[in-house]
Amino acid sequence: MNKLYPSAAEALKGIVKDGQLLAVGGFGLCGIPEALIAALRDSGVKNLTVISNNAGVDGFGLGQLLETRQIRKMISSYVGENKEFERQYLAGELELEFTPQGTLAEKLRAGGAGIPAFFTRTGVGTLVAEGKETREFDGHTYIMERALTPEVSLVKAWKADKSGNLVFRRTARNFNPAVAMAGKITVVEVEEIVEVGDIDPDAVHLPGIYVQRLVLNPHPEKRIEKRTTRPAA
Repeated sequence: MNKLYPSAAEALKGIVKDGQLLAVGGFGLCGIPEALIAALRDSGVKNLTVISNNAGVDGFGLGQLLETRQIRKMISSYVGENKEFERQYLAGELELEFTPQGTLAEKLRAGGAGIPAFFTRTGVGTLVAEGKETREFDGHTYIMERALTPEVSLVKAWKADKSGNLVFRRTARNFNPAVAMAGKITVVEVEEIVEVGDIDPDAVHLPGIYVQRLVLNPHPEKRIEKRTTRPAA
């Protein structure tokens, strides 16, 4: 099976459509599949529900899809870096399912493992628990959270072989393995593609069974988020 596609646009062709549930890897701007996000924007699909830790920044990453109004709902744990996100949410133009970060990671991991739901203490007694089933275990109240199984997952890795075995680079691994495992169809953007056998099996972070499509992006922009502080007095 040939998993390699000549461009991000071709890799998304025939699998993305209006109204889908998608998951996108990354944490902030670290490890985001920027070429696939741009191709998703250019595809023109709309009314998307997107699972991602956050929504990029204005004009980059998922922020591009907010500007073009292609996202109807976000399932996220952090949304503080995007003014357009804030504007749309406060205006009632964008739905938000706010999810604690660990719960979001576990919802994706459970989806990839075939576990439909799980119980957690995180969010008990808060807005997060509203409308959800609760149970008591060992004297503590837990809420039930449903797993996430997106129709399409977009992932960023550093290196892949032609079978889709993946290696992530340092903190860019973040949500990407869980997103890849959860997706019914997973498309991965990588900086390098090698022959099968060139990656030591012990170095594989995610096996190729979870990957359906690969696209090469050897020179990503890789924007860096910087903290600005006042000079010391």
